[in-house]
Amino acid sequence: MARTRHHRLDCSPGCAVEATLQLIDGKWKGVVLFHLFSGTLRFNEIRRLLPNVTQRMLTNQLRELEADGLIARKVYAEVPPKVEYSLSARGRTLEPIMMALKAWGDAHVDKAAYARARAADEHAAAGSA
Repeated sequence: MARTRHHRLDCSPGCAVEATLQLIDGKWKGVVLFHLFSGTLRFNEIRRLLPNVTQRMLTNQLRELEADGLIARKVYAEVPPKVEYSLSARGRTLEPIMMALKAWGDAHVDKAAYARARAADEHAAAGSA
């Protein structure tokens, strides 16, 4: 029988996978990007879409996304100031990746949550026996 050769993928520190994940790493960055695929949003519209995020955290995440060139921020000279956020051309290139993450989550996250809950229940039952 022929042996199957397994190739090891090299993702040492600093590899492209690590660099990409660092760009979208953050509790809210991925979700912000996902919502911006639908179009331009104002700050308060984003806050309404993410009710559990604090204003400070959202501001920080938006600043980091802007600094990384993934979103564009447009300020209108009005009183009160109007600020809109949209995806940059670079940010738009993440759409297939984010949609793949969503599809994977739709297919697997509930199963993973079930597996964790079941393992916790088994662990608790073993401790009481």
